[in-house]
Amino acid sequence: MLTTLLRDSRALATLAVPLILTQLAQVALTTTDTVMMGLLGTTELAAGGLALVIFNQIRTMGVGLVTSVGNQVAAAAARAEQGAARVGSGGVGATEEAREEVRGIVRASMALATLAGIAGAVLMVLIGQALSLLGQDRAVVDLTRSMLYVLAPGLLPCLWFQAIRQFTVGMRRPQALLRITIASVAVNAGLNWVLIHGAFGLPHLGLTGVGIATSTVHLLTFAALYLFAKKDGELAPLLSLRLTRADPAVVRRLIGLGVPIAATYGSEAGFFSLTALMAGSFGPEALAAHTAVNQLVYVVFQVAVGLSHAASINVSRELALGRHDAARRIKNTALACAAAVMAVVGVVYLTIPGLVLAPFLDPGSGSGSASSGSAEALTIATHLLIVTAFLQFFDCAQNIGVGLLRGLDDTKSGFRITLVGYWAVGLPASWLFAYALGLDTLGIWLGLLTGLATTAVLLLRRYTRSLDLRRPPTDVPAAL
Repeated sequence: MLTTLLRDSRALATLAVPLILTQLAQVALTTTDTVMMGLLGTTELAAGGLALVIFNQIRTMGVGLVTSVGNQVAAAAARAEQGAARVGSGGVGATEEAREEVRGIVRASMALATLAGIAGAVLMVLIGQALSLLGQDRAVVDLTRSMLYVLAPGLLPCLWFQAIRQFTVGMRRPQALLRITIASVAVNAGLNWVLIHGAFGLPHLGLTGVGIATSTVHLLTFAALYLFAKKDGELAPLLSLRLTRADPAVVRRLIGLGVPIAATYGSEAGFFSLTALMAGSFGPEALAAHTAVNQLVYVVFQVAVGLSHAASINVSRELALGRHDAARRIKNTALACAAAVMAVVGVVYLTIPGLVLAPFLDPGSGSGSASSGSAEALTIATHLLIVTAFLQFFDCAQNIGVGLLRGLDDTKSGFRITLVGYWAVGLPASWLFAYALGLDTLGIWLGLLTGLATTAVLLLRRYTRSLDLRRPPTDVPAAL
């Protein structure tokens, strides 16, 4: 059994590791923007942060719409490989049919990304116009609106990139993603500096320069990934961008799979945003501690995202090949890999919390009440890290569960279960622990742990049951 686990872990890591590193590089991309905005001043940081929150919320929903593309491509590619293996018994026709299916999925995904990108860009402009009605500071509103206007065009190539990304991942050739994303971090930092300060004779654009740099980087990363795919002998024949030939039926299928994923992403973001508001009710120190620990969770969560995508793609592939036992093992392998990583991170949290929190909270900064406030925030955050050491196991497991169900083309169940776990269990539990039991911010995180644990258990149980229902009657169910 150990040999099988190690073999399956290596197979999963081949796809998961590039995805995890790509996710971490994307975090560095947004962090660079934040650092650059902070150098401009408090007002610019507030305005730029608000613009990025709006952009990222719309972008996340758009990414959700095309996330299922990788699963569809993986299943079709597996059928093509299966047909190629049967060339001697008339498998050529089946192979070409499966390859044309991949081309159709790529065309439909690009058409869907185009529609979502245009609609999202228009929505960003409208939100920018409505900001003055939301009681925000006038100076912040003006800067935020200007940045939204230059970020909006970047949404289109951003979603094009995501569609091509899902295609390359579905074909199990994600290696270029990491190189392109790392390069984009350096390019983004350079463009930010040049456009903010007006270097090399260019105009001094300030915060607007950050938005222009971000949109430019989205365009460049799409172009780079597209050129990589066109030069790849295996990908190029399947990369069809004739959007006018996109099959409306395939587009509708992708929308049917993608809308619940987008809603799931939005629901999770809303759940964590509301807990931040709850933490703020206990004072600025509590909110600072909550924000610092939440950022740590977000960084570590990228491991879960990579494992979830890799497990999801592999499930789609194994089921297309009729290997149900292998699809069942993927769940156990992904959970074991996640548990190993989370255990190491948890030990770090518990043994050196001060070092972990130092980049966010410095108890020695400021003087007088400011210094004591930082010390109080650090104390709260240290207690939260104890909960987080256990919470992240369930956070990772629930994300893997969503990915596994997506591998079954079951995106609606994932959305319904997350609604139950986040909103029907997690939020009331946070209120109960924080307010009724008087545990304050610690209670919020205990509620988060409860909600995520409930979600993880329900998702993984649903996957196991759904997989058993798909098993051919002649197969003998494997042991759990």
